[in-house]
Order: sequence, then structure tokens, then C-alpha cells
Amino acid sequence: MKSILLSITILAAIATTVDADWTGFRGSQSNSVSPGDRPPTSWDDQQNIAWRIDLPGRGPSSPLIVGDRVFVTASSGVNNDRIHVLCYSTTSGKQLWERQFWATGHAFCHKTTSNAAPTPVSDGKSIYAFFSSNDLVCLDLDGNFKWFRGLAFDRPKARNDVGMASSPVVADDVVVAQVENKGDSFVAGIDTATGETHWLLERTHDSNWCSPILIGDAKSPLVLLQAGDGLTAVRPATGEVVWHYKTECATIPSCVAVGDNLLAPANGITAVSLRGEETPEFAWNSSRLRPQTNSPVVHKGRVYVINGAGILACGSLDGGDTLWQLRLTGPVWSTPVLAGDHLYVLNGKGLAQVVKIGDKRGQLVATYDFGQPLQATAAVADNALYVRSDKHLWKIAE
Repeated sequence: MKSILLSITILAAIATTVDADWTGFRGSQSNSVSPGDRPPTSWDDQQNIAWRIDLPGRGPSSPLIVGDRVFVTASSGVNNDRIHVLCYSTTSGKQLWERQFWATGHAFCHKTTSNAAPTPVSDGKSIYAFFSSNDLVCLDLDGNFKWFRGLAFDRPKARNDVGMASSPVVADDVVVAQVENKGDSFVAGIDTATGETHWLLERTHDSNWCSPILIGDAKSPLVLLQAGDGLTAVRPATGEVVWHYKTECATIPSCVAVGDNLLAPANGITAVSLRGEETPEFAWNSSRLRPQTNSPVVHKGRVYVINGAGILACGSLDGGDTLWQLRLTGPVWSTPVLAGDHLYVLNGKGLAQVVKIGDKRGQLVATYDFGQPLQATAAVADNALYVRSDKHLWKIAE
């Protein structure tokens, strides 16, 4: 009996550790929600800023948190072709290691972004850092080199002069990278151990900055690919297409899945009901819930989106009815993160806005000006908020 209880305790501890990490774009569940965390709801230069560190290059990619380490990517150089992967202590902000590489693909980007636009992903054992130049590098958590793939060697026309931004996902020992543009579009499944290509899907030649997400059962997940012509579910191990749902999707904000509900940025928000490996069924559409560049956030039966005018709208997950609206200061490029009962919104000019959410209204309770543009979605772990700009990385914690 003692051994059974000990095993349960260990499993619970492991689950808690995994849940506490922030291992990919919009978190470990790709939903921008960390309900058990309670970061400070206000801070200034004298309180609740645990540390601030300088970064060696630019990047709108988000930080990752794995255990007691925070990982970020950056790019530098006149040609934006020097790419960086960095690791810091979450406790002190001390740099633990840095690895640099030369980009092998097209590194040119619009001046508002950088080569380090995609957010890396981790399976808890390694970091898979993807860049706009279609370079994919794998390092273990101590920074030891494992492999490097220049996907542009095989697909030199896979490029976008604005810059690529789709962030990879990892499942079934495969890293899935979505590379879609007007030149040469594809999705590749890369072996996490060797860096070899397991499978490759041809895609429509059209610009797309959305990121894939994982849906379905944790034991047999599917990778959801969003593009302008609809939603496609594939098996991560083989690339087999399981279903396709045709709808005209946006190509910047990404989908979010909560249980059997999948919300797509399509004509505002289109909700579909997932049905295992069968094609989803239409549930509802709301043209009033219209995210601009940031992705929707869903929590406790509520949907939160921010439109191009900076208006935060709260809608019902059951039907999409608008429940309340709150005018914020925009523009908001990054996806807000939700922790506890507060939504943390970072606007493009550097203003952090903390909103207390409720069923009947939202209330702006605090603001803080970081003093420099913010494009990256924040990360939340262990009651702390991690914010990065082109120049700095902050930890906000009591």
C-alpha cells in the first residue's frame, strides 16, 4: 500500500512539474492560459521586477520555461543572419549558456520583425529552435549540440520577404514545422533524435504566419494545421491527413482548442466541435469576436479576443454571444496571457495592461510602460511573468 501511495505521489509531482512549464508558443497547451499561477498584478521600477537582462539580438519569439531555466532565441548582424539560442536561470537571471549559428536560408525580414520570430518548442529533454530562415537547431537543456537542419537547402524558394513566423510543435518524437508562403509551401515532420525528415506535405502556395497546435487525445494527438483555405489534421508520426475542414481562415492569429471545442479565427471566430478523427461539425460563428494579429484566449467558458482598435471583447464559449467589451490602448500584436483571474496584455508600444476578468465586465487594474516595443507573447510559470523585447528579458515576480 505504501508503494502505491508513493507512486501516486511521484506521478503527481511529475505532472505538477510538467504543468508548471511553458514549453512552446502560447504555453504548453497552446492556449495562453496558466490558471494555477498568480503573477503580480502590478509592478514598477522599485517592486516586483525580479530581474532584467540584456539580450544580444532581436526577436519577437516568446520565452520558454523548463524547470528552473528560461530559454530565448534572437538574431543579430547587419543581414539578420546570426542566430542565437540562450539559456538563463529563472532564479537569478544569470546566463547559463549561449549557442550561435549562421543562418543558411533567407534571413531578410521586415524591419519590425527579425529572424527569431518563431517561438522554439521543448519536449522537456531538448530545445528545438526554429527561425524565419527555415533553420531548425536542436540542443539539449545544457546547450549541447544535437543536430541542425537548414530546410532551405531542399526548398530554396520557401521564403517570405516580410519574414516567417510559424512556431513548431513536437509530438510522437517528431518536430512539426509549418512553412507556408507564395514561393514553396510545405509542412515537415522532423525526427527529434536525428533531425531527419520523416515526412513532408505539399501545401498551398500562399503566405501564412499561423502556428500549428496539438489536438485530440494525449496518447494519440493530431497536429492541426491552419491556413487560408481551412483546417487540416495530420498524424505527427506519419504526416497522414486525417481530416480537412474547409473554411476561410485568417493567416496571422492561430486556433485554440479547449476540450472538444476548436476556435478558429475565421470570419471573426468560428467554433467547431471536434469528433475524434472524424471531420469536425460547425458549432457557431461570431463576426463581433474578431482578433486582429493576436490569437483568442479561452478559459472557463469565456472567449477573449482583441480587435484592431484595441478593444478587448469577452464572449460566451457556448454560442459566441458578446458579454462585455473593454477599450484598451493598442495596437496589440502579441497574444495576451491569462493567469488566475487576470489577463496580461502587452501592446506594441511597450505598455503592459492588466485586466481583471469577470462574467459581467472587465476592469483595467494596472499598467506599466516597459519603454520599448513589445511584440512577443509573454510566458507564465511559477507565479512569474516573463516578458521579452528586442533588447531585454524581464522576470516579473514578487
